[in-house]
Amino acid sequence: MSIKVTWFGHSAFALEVGGRSVVIDPFLSGNPLAPVTHDQLSAEIILLSHGHGDHLGDTVALAQRTGATVVSNVEIVSWLRGKGVDNAAGQNLGGAADYEFVTVKLTPALHSSSLPDGTYGGLASGFIITERATGLRLYFAGDTALFSDMQLIGDEGIDVAFLPIGDYFTMGTEDALKAIRYIRPRYVVPMHYNTFPPIVQDVSGWANRVANETGALPIILDPGGSYWINADNEV
Repeated sequence: MSIKVTWFGHSAFALEVGGRSVVIDPFLSGNPLAPVTHDQLSAEIILLSHGHGDHLGDTVALAQRTGATVVSNVEIVSWLRGKGVDNAAGQNLGGAADYEFVTVKLTPALHSSSLPDGTYGGLASGFIITERATGLRLYFAGDTALFSDMQLIGDEGIDVAFLPIGDYFTMGTEDALKAIRYIRPRYVVPMHYNTFPPIVQDVSGWANRVANETGALPIILDPGGSYWINADNEV
């Protein structure tokens, strides 16, 4: 069994897990890099890291159309239910839950969180996503600064880490390199860069440094591009 990962620009991803579908931070409308619209996606689970519009994105429309379960923090889930999203699971930091084919654990992220109407969005989070059939483990950091407890996340045995590199709103390229050393993943995927002028980065130069200075293999995707993680941990 394998996991197919597709990037839609910014921090929006789709995971295909044994024929099942997970969408993360579906910022598509208003995303200048997005190659698809929300009505072109299927979703059984939507993971939402925090309430900012460039992550919340099309969550409401996608969830209402597909009936997907939205997994986020309790404050965001309460807000979503007020918008007509009834199928939602409000976890909190450090808590894990099984969703048939994946287990999702919320991890800390050092970032603010508010919803489009100014409502408090709880604490921002990342996710550890474990494929239940094979144990493949992905860490989606969300919007975050570097923090030393990423070493504890690395102790979970991360196969693939998704890290922001854009700087300005999140950690930048230098801190992302430090994060890789803390997390010790086999592969690393950059995100939250090149969407808007303040977060433009030289991703190729960064990837060269990842390959030369860490034990991880960088995976750079164009928007709409995909890669597969096999159960033997080979891409």
